[in-house]
Amino acid sequence: MKVSRIDQLLKDKKIGLEVSVQGWVRTFRSNRFIALNDGSSIRNLQCVVDFEAFDEQQLKLITTGACIEVTGDLVASMGAGQEVEIQVKKLKIHGASDAEKYPLQPKKHSLEFLREIAHLRPRTQTFGAVFRIRHHVSFAIHQYFHQRGFFNVHTPIITGSDAEGAGEMFRVSTIDPANPPRNEDGTLNYKEDFFEKPVNLTVSGQLEAELFATALGKVYTFGPTFRAENSNTSRHLAEFWMIEPEVAFANLHDNMDLAEDFLQSVIKSVLENCREDLEFLSQRLVDEEKGLAAAERSSMSLIEKLEFVVNNSFRRVSYTEAIDILKNSKPNKKKKFNYIIEEWGADLQSEHERYLVEKHFQSPVILFDYPAKIKAFYMRLNEDGKTVRAMDVLFPGIGEIIGGSQREERYDVLKKKMEDFHIEPEELYWYLDTRRFGTCEHSGFGLGFERLVQFVTGMSNIRDVIPFPRTPGNCEF
Repeated sequence: MKVSRIDQLLKDKKIGLEVSVQGWVRTFRSNRFIALNDGSSIRNLQCVVDFEAFDEQQLKLITTGACIEVTGDLVASMGAGQEVEIQVKKLKIHGASDAEKYPLQPKKHSLEFLREIAHLRPRTQTFGAVFRIRHHVSFAIHQYFHQRGFFNVHTPIITGSDAEGAGEMFRVSTIDPANPPRNEDGTLNYKEDFFEKPVNLTVSGQLEAELFATALGKVYTFGPTFRAENSNTSRHLAEFWMIEPEVAFANLHDNMDLAEDFLQSVIKSVLENCREDLEFLSQRLVDEEKGLAAAERSSMSLIEKLEFVVNNSFRRVSYTEAIDILKNSKPNKKKKFNYIIEEWGADLQSEHERYLVEKHFQSPVILFDYPAKIKAFYMRLNEDGKTVRAMDVLFPGIGEIIGGSQREERYDVLKKKMEDFHIEPEELYWYLDTRRFGTCEHSGFGLGFERLVQFVTGMSNIRDVIPFPRTPGNCEF
């Protein structure tokens, strides 16, 4: 018999059918009621067992965590909490579970504890919901770009360039650390290494994506990126995924339009396709905040927050205007910011970004025209000579969720900026070539995928929206 998915059975409610389902036991009450979950839905399917119809030794193997298959009739449920249930006629144990040692007992577990057993946490309701939503966000992103004529480009994971100029990159090498080859001056002889030069894991696919944008028009990357930043915060990962569209013949305003439409479309898709999971996570947040003072609780539920982003235009504010707002804000005047804003040119921190979004404008914000000295070399210099056509999209609870710019397409200006940033033009000759041969204005942005999933799910720690988090001192699984 064909095996059915639990989500489909709960949706169709075709009473009277004989069905088979496979999954993992959440609970087994009174030797009669099995709560079974196959990962397809936040909801369990109740399977009712006639104790006398089955071998007692077989029933003893039905414990929390066991993997089983049941076959029986789908009937209307007399109990509260479900509309249908299975009257079990056949029962198969695929894999028993050591009930005493199984760490996911039917009780509340802390997120910190669940991170330590990341190989099992997808079986919980919370992480089942998070990772189903993560899938739908990923699918919606690909669908958005495909429907608008973008081509997906697989940019290199191993690279010889540092797109951000930050220097916090993981090295890739086959050199024997116990006996490394050295030059006469004692430095490492990279000619003996696999690529015959220093190479790293990429921090961004942007530069390579620009090459394809100047040939295919509209492209996007969606791949893993890496940063060796020794940061143990709830907002940082050493391995994460990035979405980076690049568009030829697009200026900064086109870029802002694309970023806003993109975010609203993806979030709208999740609202339409993940309602039950979102409702569960929304209630979870309400339960978490019950012990907080009224002023500390969220002003909107998770779903209301998502609908607010979808239904409202983003405020577009220049960096200069934002600095004036922050300088004159109460937290700044009373020195409650950890980083006091004193003058134009300051690099905005998460606390400043969240103040603008959550307190001052109370809406998503796009900041643009940043000081050139705090932004990357590839951003187009404005006519004032001191700002660049950069933009950041700021969201409540997250701060910066998108960073982008109009790219510098003028060969002489770009080469000069490289020199100012101490980047050897010869190392990026291929990047400069696109400015020598048929250049055009073009723009793009980068979106940290996990930050978007974090926003959509309401999870407070970015480590809880990626299957296996990589952080300083942690590379399990």
